[in-house]
This record gives sequence, C-alpha cells and structure tokens, in this order.
Amino acid sequence: MKKTNLARTLREPAELVAEHLAPAAALPALERVAARYAVAITPALVELIDTSDPDDPIARQFVPTAAELEMQPGESADPIGDHPHSPVPGIVHRYPDRVLFKLVHVCAVYCRFCFRREMVGPGKDNALSDSAYRAAVDYIRAHDEIWEVILTGGDPLMLSPRRMSEIMADLAGIDHVKIIRLHTRVPVADPARVSDEMVAALKVAGATTWVALHANHARELTEGARAACARLVDAGIPMVSQSVLLRGVNDNVTALSDLMRAFVECRIKPYYLHHGDLAPGTAHLRTTLAEGQELMRQLRGRVSGLCQPDYVIDIPGGAGKSPVGPNYVLAAQNTAPDAREAATETRYRIVDYCGDVHLYPPET
Repeated sequence: MKKTNLARTLREPAELVAEHLAPAAALPALERVAARYAVAITPALVELIDTSDPDDPIARQFVPTAAELEMQPGESADPIGDHPHSPVPGIVHRYPDRVLFKLVHVCAVYCRFCFRREMVGPGKDNALSDSAYRAAVDYIRAHDEIWEVILTGGDPLMLSPRRMSEIMADLAGIDHVKIIRLHTRVPVADPARVSDEMVAALKVAGATTWVALHANHARELTEGARAACARLVDAGIPMVSQSVLLRGVNDNVTALSDLMRAFVECRIKPYYLHHGDLAPGTAHLRTTLAEGQELMRQLRGRVSGLCQPDYVIDIPGGAGKSPVGPNYVLAAQNTAPDAREAATETRYRIVDYCGDVHLYPPET
C-alpha cells in the first residue's frame, strides 16, 4: 500500500501520474476521460492503493482508465431510469412507500462504475436551489404514502452538519415520514467528516435514521473507517451495506467473504450486492449474472447467515430492483396417485449449498 502525506484530494490526471497511480503514457487518454467523468481520490483512499500491483482492487475502483472511453450497446446515461420517476427536481418516486431525495451532486470520491456518473461532479449543479428543495419537501409532505426518504445524490454526507440538521428536521417534521436513510461512501473515503457534530445532526426526534455504507473491498474498512462507523452505531444509528459486484475487485469468493465479514465485524448488516449497472464506459468492470449467481451460491455455504447480502439488479429503464440470486427450489414434483390430492402431495426439490438435491417434505 502507498504511504502518503497527501493533504488534498487528487482531481486531475496529471496528479495521478505524479503520485504513480497511472503511467505517464496514459495521460492523454485520462484527460479525455476526466473531461467527461469526474475524478477525485481522497488521501485516505490513495494510501490504500498498492502502486506495485497493476490489478490493485482499490485503484480499480477509483483510478480512471482508457477503458472508460469504450461504450457498449445498451449502456445509458440514466441506466436505472431515474428520470421517468422524477415528479419534481431532486425526487425519484419509483416505489410506493419511499422516495430518493438527491440533495447534492458531489461526492468525496468518484467511483469509476458510478451509475450516475453523467450527473455528478464539477460542472454539475452542486445542490438543489432553495426553491427546488422546498418543492421537493412539499412533494414528500403531500404524499402520505411515503414512509421512507432515502438521502442520496451525490453523497449527502458532503453537506455540513448544520445543513444536515436542518434537512433532517424538515423531514422528521412530516408525520408520515418515519425512516430517513442516507447512502454514503464518506466513512471510508473521508472518515473525519463523520464528526460528533455530524452524528448529532443525523439523530432527530420524530424519525428513525439509518445509514447505508457503500464499500466494495475489505481493505476499505480501515481503522479510521471502522471508527467512523462505530461513532454512528454507538449513537444508535443502525447501518446496512451496499456493494457492487465488480470484475477484478470482489468477483471471487475470498474477496466477497472477507468484505461481508468485515461489514458484520463493524456492526453493519450486509444489505445489497448490486449487479453492475449499464453505465457508459463500465463494461470492463461488469461481471455476468451467471458469475454473480455462482458467487452467491459459494457464499451461502462459506460464511455466516449474518454475512449474506441480497444479489440484485436494477432493471434498465426504471422498473426497479429485482433479486437475481441463485434459485435453490427446483421444479415441483407431484407424487399424488389421484389428481384431486395434488395440492397436498406436492414435493419440492431443494438444492443445498453443496449442490445436492433433497425432496421436501421428505419421503416417508
């Protein structure tokens, strides 16, 4: 891993070359990538990168490459279909009882696989205007079916504690909003931002706060990151995880097991393992569904039930998430001698984690 005294976030391809995170020969291509997609790598993450390893899984997530200039059929600037479900700026209302509230369009670090990569970073609107923010809150207030508000962006923890406190109070003041969930990379990318002031801002009377941490490799959960997560959990804020299955990062059972165990050790319940979205220029990081299903089958037999995430895909176009993990229930087998007894005589063929098949209920 790279030892660094960096005090600033790296944002320019020339800075990546100077820190030996990318070869000088790649600079022209990287400048073309950076002209389209935001680049930022925080000191905490730079320090994790092993510059002697060309396949370093941390670098693969954050250091841009020329492969991002290659577009594949089916890739889209809005791969999960946020726009069709956005009734007002900042709100995505895809599911009946919850909305996404996109407060900011900046992040501490920009992932090379980001499904909102066309919408985040410098040059984009950094935050909702005051009038747009008020319109979004009014929309939530007017729809009493909304039980949960999910703060996203960008990364909501890029806001100041003062502003976060105001937003939390606004949302908690809506009677039907009971859950406020934040999705963030900040505890791993910039742990110091999870200050006592920020933790206090997240706790609000009238609603329950949850935090979903995005991390994809166990090495991201450093001592500093674990301490940041502990500040949240110790304050009574439950945490879940969100990861993306990425080629060359966590697409083997050892890396995936280590990641899920690391979450649980931090008192973070594994939640979603996302199949890679069809974001532009990300094909080199995507696996196949079959590979993901096989990894989930291996994970089932290898680690505790506490460590099992749901393997999901966001259906392109906006149809929402669907579980795509392996199917352990095979075609039903009817053993009734008389069709009239079929409903009580059906047996199922269940596959165990070793691949063996069993009848249920068992034969007597």
